[in-house]
Amino acid sequence: MPNRIEIRVAGLGGQGVVLAGHILGKAAAYDGLHVVQTQSYGAEARGSAAKSEVIISDRKIGFPMVRSCDVLVAMSQTALDRNLKDLKRNGTLLIDPGIVKNMPETKVKVFKIPATETAESRLKSKMYANIIILGALAKITGLVKTTAVERAIEDSVPEKLKHTNIEAFKIGQELMTQA
Repeated sequence: MPNRIEIRVAGLGGQGVVLAGHILGKAAAYDGLHVVQTQSYGAEARGSAAKSEVIISDRKIGFPMVRSCDVLVAMSQTALDRNLKDLKRNGTLLIDPGIVKNMPETKVKVFKIPATETAESRLKSKMYANIIILGALAKITGLVKTTAVERAIEDSVPEKLKHTNIEAFKIGQELMTQA
């Protein structure tokens, strides 16, 4: 792993971007890495811009803000439009093609994860799209171990939702294995 990886998960309030970033950060800590996780969202609970930023490093993190991300997860068209400029050239971009329809020309690696559609068809609720994308992110980047993410999910969601969230994470990994 490079010294410092900056990740931004962006979308709309209600899509679970803050939870996804929280779980990723917690998993990195469980793996013994240095991590900082921050979040921001609009005043409205649902529908306004939301983002979660995670910095993962093998060394102490001196500056805790994402300057230019190595990985961008855009869970809405607005999130892509607002944040693509902050993704490093040759960075990694994950989008949900069912929601992000207009993809500009770019010099980054793009992964299309049908997270919302898959969550609705396989888990009967789009609320698991964030964890499906997290599974894909973990598989693509190899930043955190599967066991660490599963433990972080178990420690971050209500008891009755643990099994389905872990299943969603595994589905996200599976989507990248098939790609």
